[in-house]
Amino acid sequence: MSRFGNIFYLCLLFGALWGAIATLLITLLALFISGEPFQPQITAGAIAGLITAAVLTGFRSERRTVGIRLLAGLAFILVLTVGSGATPMGLGLSTYSIGQLIFTAIIAFLVVQAIHLNAIGFGPCRERRYNVEVICLRFIKGFGIVAFTIAVALPFFVMVMMSLKNQQLLLSNPLDFSIDFSQGFSALFRSYIELFSQYHFGSYLMNSAMVSVVTVLITLFFAVPGAYAVARLKFPGQNFLSRSILLIYMVPMIVLVIPLYAIFSQLGMRNTLWGLMLVYPATTIPVALYMLQGYFRGIPAELEEAGLMDGLSRLNVIRKITMPLALPAMASVALYVFMIAWNEFLFAFMFLDNVDLYTLSRGIAELNSSEVPRQHLMAGAVIATVPVLALFLWFERFLVAGLTAGSVKG
Repeated sequence: MSRFGNIFYLCLLFGALWGAIATLLITLLALFISGEPFQPQITAGAIAGLITAAVLTGFRSERRTVGIRLLAGLAFILVLTVGSGATPMGLGLSTYSIGQLIFTAIIAFLVVQAIHLNAIGFGPCRERRYNVEVICLRFIKGFGIVAFTIAVALPFFVMVMMSLKNQQLLLSNPLDFSIDFSQGFSALFRSYIELFSQYHFGSYLMNSAMVSVVTVLITLFFAVPGAYAVARLKFPGQNFLSRSILLIYMVPMIVLVIPLYAIFSQLGMRNTLWGLMLVYPATTIPVALYMLQGYFRGIPAELEEAGLMDGLSRLNVIRKITMPLALPAMASVALYVFMIAWNEFLFAFMFLDNVDLYTLSRGIAELNSSEVPRQHLMAGAVIATVPVLALFLWFERFLVAGLTAGSVKG
């Protein structure tokens, strides 16, 4: 054991932590999915993770073959089962036996992979201080990713599972998120069908989509030339304007609602979607200006100067050179503005009284009542979330693409 030093013992500690974390999370996931009263065996999981780390980090990184990792996984399963008294998930193996074996194997796989990735490139003899810091930073990074994933995915998972349940099952066991697929399509998606057939959710979707798209178009129409002027043109007060764009966000929106409510009532625009289409851009144009001006400053000025020397006007330079290069920034701004308009609630709640004009957020608020089953509220939340999620995944190619590549001929 003299060849083992601080890194080896540090990996043992992190192995125990990963064993406890994975055992806790996967057991809770199994409880949600199956409805069985599983209980996390955290102590046994920590001991199993420690022994798994000893098996893995006892070898150099290049010698941790698939066979070694498989052996470490089997060791984890064995120690977890023995250490928990043949109840790896808090219940005897005779209860939900196949499911317990599957989830236990998942725990072992995650622990082995976490330990392997945490100690990759290191063996029992790498004792420099830098290596110790790398091991610690890898664990912190992995733990952060796990925590962030849970914070994002867990609410959405609960929403989807609850939306597919009926009222009787929700009341009998609120923690049972298992799905009975034998009940048929109509019974499984009953909440969604009733939302569109009884609660006008089709019109809510159309209203929100129309308001959000118009808000994006109006915002970009004013923000693109405004941001370009602040970033490229020289005029008195340029620096002050550039720094004061976001001052509007120092005024709480709740302060603006009352005067806007009175003005729109006198103009006859209070209970109309056009009123929202005027108010929303007023709140999104400043942030769009702020985001776009920084990107315009990053575009090489030589490209625009070359266009001006070739006889293009300033407007043609913006249209033919600057805007194509700014597509990633414009896409991210459009997505951000769309999300603001799609999720906005305060102005929609104050300005809209006609049910046929409700936006999606306003309509979901109507579901938050004791007369409406909880699964309908969860289904409404899923309907509000999925379009934005799909739009983000589609826009991702623009968000990560750098369109300036190849713009200057070498």
